[in-house]
Amino acid sequence: MKKIILTFVFLAVGLITAERTIAQNIQLHYDFGRSIYSNEEAGRQKATVTLEHFNADKWGSWYYFVDVDLGSHFVEGAYTEISREIKLGAKSPFAAHIEYNGGLNRFGSFQQAALFGGAWNGHNADFSATYSVQVLYKQFFKSYENTHAYSSAQLTGVWSFTFANKKCTFSGFFDFWRGEKANNHGCLIFLTEPQFWYNVTEHFSLGGEVEISNNFIYNTYNEKKFFVNPTLAIKWNF
Repeated sequence: MKKIILTFVFLAVGLITAERTIAQNIQLHYDFGRSIYSNEEAGRQKATVTLEHFNADKWGSWYYFVDVDLGSHFVEGAYTEISREIKLGAKSPFAAHIEYNGGLNRFGSFQQAALFGGAWNGHNADFSATYSVQVLYKQFFKSYENTHAYSSAQLTGVWSFTFANKKCTFSGFFDFWRGEKANNHGCLIFLTEPQFWYNVTEHFSLGGEVEISNNFIYNTYNEKKFFVNPTLAIKWNF
């Protein structure tokens, strides 16, 4: 199974101190991966639509995204991550974090997982720079044939930095976790997707991302494990 791209843009940590704050955006990415790795990624999608939603309240925050991979004639798949953070004290930078990962594709489903642990969130004085570090227990579930349930752990980092009079934003995430191969042998998986956006207006942005991964892409063509897949994208902030 070919895994879908994860897109996670951190939405200002400082917003969770508000009584209620809602922010969301939609992105359209054109992916160059299949052109760069014509053999190893021959089946990779060329277009992905991402919807992100962030909702802060006095207790903490909700966050989710949905990635929809578009094929030439049909939708290849849809992947989602949904998380809830609960603040551990009104002014504490620490929060409890719980999360669900999963989705469907035209061959069946993605392997589902549940995560929980702690997050350390922070920002500078004007919230132009924000960050989050999460240490999580990760439980995979048997979701389709040739998968099985197993326990893991994940380290996640998320950042956002807005500069040049709010015209430019550099943001992204990294995930580092223990996975398992088809032969049940363990492996370490790394995935990061730094993004750069030029904010044309308050709502409209032009940019893209670079997906850098090791042991993440399902490749049956050869032994290659490390991939760099860039995109060009547009984004609308609601």
